[in-house]
Amino acid sequence: MTQSKRPEQRKRRKQPKRSKEPKRQAGTVRVREIDSLREELERRAASLTPARWNADPEEVQRSVARLVLTLIEFLRQLFEKQTIRRMEQGTLTAEETEKLGVALMRLEETVRDLAGRFGLSPEELNLDLGPLGRLR
Repeated sequence: MTQSKRPEQRKRRKQPKRSKEPKRQAGTVRVREIDSLREELERRAASLTPARWNADPEEVQRSVARLVLTLIEFLRQLFEKQTIRRMEQGTLTAEETEKLGVALMRLEETVRDLAGRFGLSPEELNLDLGPLGRLR
């Protein structure tokens, strides 16, 4: 009688289902973390030359111009984003939108003109915003 129950018990036992997805390995997670850290290091290494005032008497004007124009460019981009947001929300009239657009374009032209006078390229008018990345 015990012999006849054993085959039935074997039939009742279910094998655990195996997932068709490959098992996650600790090594895969480590590789991703290392890649993420490498990218962060590269980003920070690229920003090792922050926009700072240069006290060298020959470079004072250029250094101050770079710092001031960088801040103005930051504000211009901020105003531009705010204008776009307000346009999308419908809180600006057509006339206000036109005036703001023209003012922002003229401000951008002025910043580029002044940067050119001091031998600065648009790429030099940049800020490292930490976790947000660079201004440009």
